Amino acid sequence: MAPPSESRSEIDKQLSFALYGAVGRMIRMHKPLLEPLGLTFPQYLVMVELLGGSPRTVGDLGAKVGMDTGTITPLLKRLEQSGLVTRRRDAKDERRVLVDLTPDGEALRERIRAVPDQINSACRITDEKANEIRETLDEMGRSMEA
Repeated sequence: MAPPSESRSEIDKQLSFALYGAVGRMIRMHKPLLEPLGLTFPQYLVMVELLGGSPRTVGDLGAKVGMDTGTITPLLKRLEQSGLVTRRRDAKDERRVLVDLTPDGEALRERIRAVPDQINSACRITDEKANEIRETLDEMGRSMEA
């Protein structure tokens, strides 16, 4: 019998393929947790960031969650229409738009903060293992940017 690495197809040996599949599965795992909150996965990422401190500029939010202005602006408009955030021009610099949580957005804090534990549980991994995976992925990202 061939060792496991030899019996795998060429695509199955690719780290990028494993990561691509894992990303898709991870986003799909979030869907039933986020639907009751009325959030898509990208909206969830923005809400997590805003719960960490707001108001924030559109540019800062986009940079933090890896979205350009053309992607994050319509997403923020939908969050605003849902009553979860407000957008307003910065009085000090009218070119900047500040995004802040509404009371309804703030009210989702505990439910949003519960999602990572629910994901870890569904994946059957501990917080420590999740941290280890995240650190490895962050390290890979930093190496690729260097």
